[in-house]
Amino acid sequence: MDKHLVILDTNILISGLKSKKGRSYELLQRLGNEEYKIAISVPLVLEYEAVLKKQLDRAIFTDNDINDFLNYICKIGEKTKIYYLWRPFLKDAYDDHVLEVAFSAKCKYIITYNVKDFKGTHSLGIEAITPYEFIKRIGGTK
Repeated sequence: MDKHLVILDTNILISGLKSKKGRSYELLQRLGNEEYKIAISVPLVLEYEAVLKKQLDRAIFTDNDINDFLNYICKIGEKTKIYYLWRPFLKDAYDDHVLEVAFSAKCKYIITYNVKDFKGTHSLGIEAITPYEFIKRIGGTK
């Protein structure tokens, strides 16, 4: 099976790191395996860093923990340069860079809990789906 190239929205990282229950955690556990690969960009990784350092429990996650996680994301992620700037395309302008990475990297999916925020992406050949839907499509749960 070919690897699916996807974007993980920031809310997936937050959810998966806050709880070992649920599909976000399962997706994070599957990072780096043969089932899927993530696309990243400099703006996306900077967003990941800012949000993780703001929203994660700092008594549990130190700067070093977060930096190690992001370094791993950078190591395994498909580095993508953004060439297409259509802003604004989405309702929330902060999500446009996520769409731009997905389009530039030729991703089929943006995995998010905020599917409604990516309304209209199907016209670009990109589907916004939940972690549960994605895991179902790649062959169920562990």
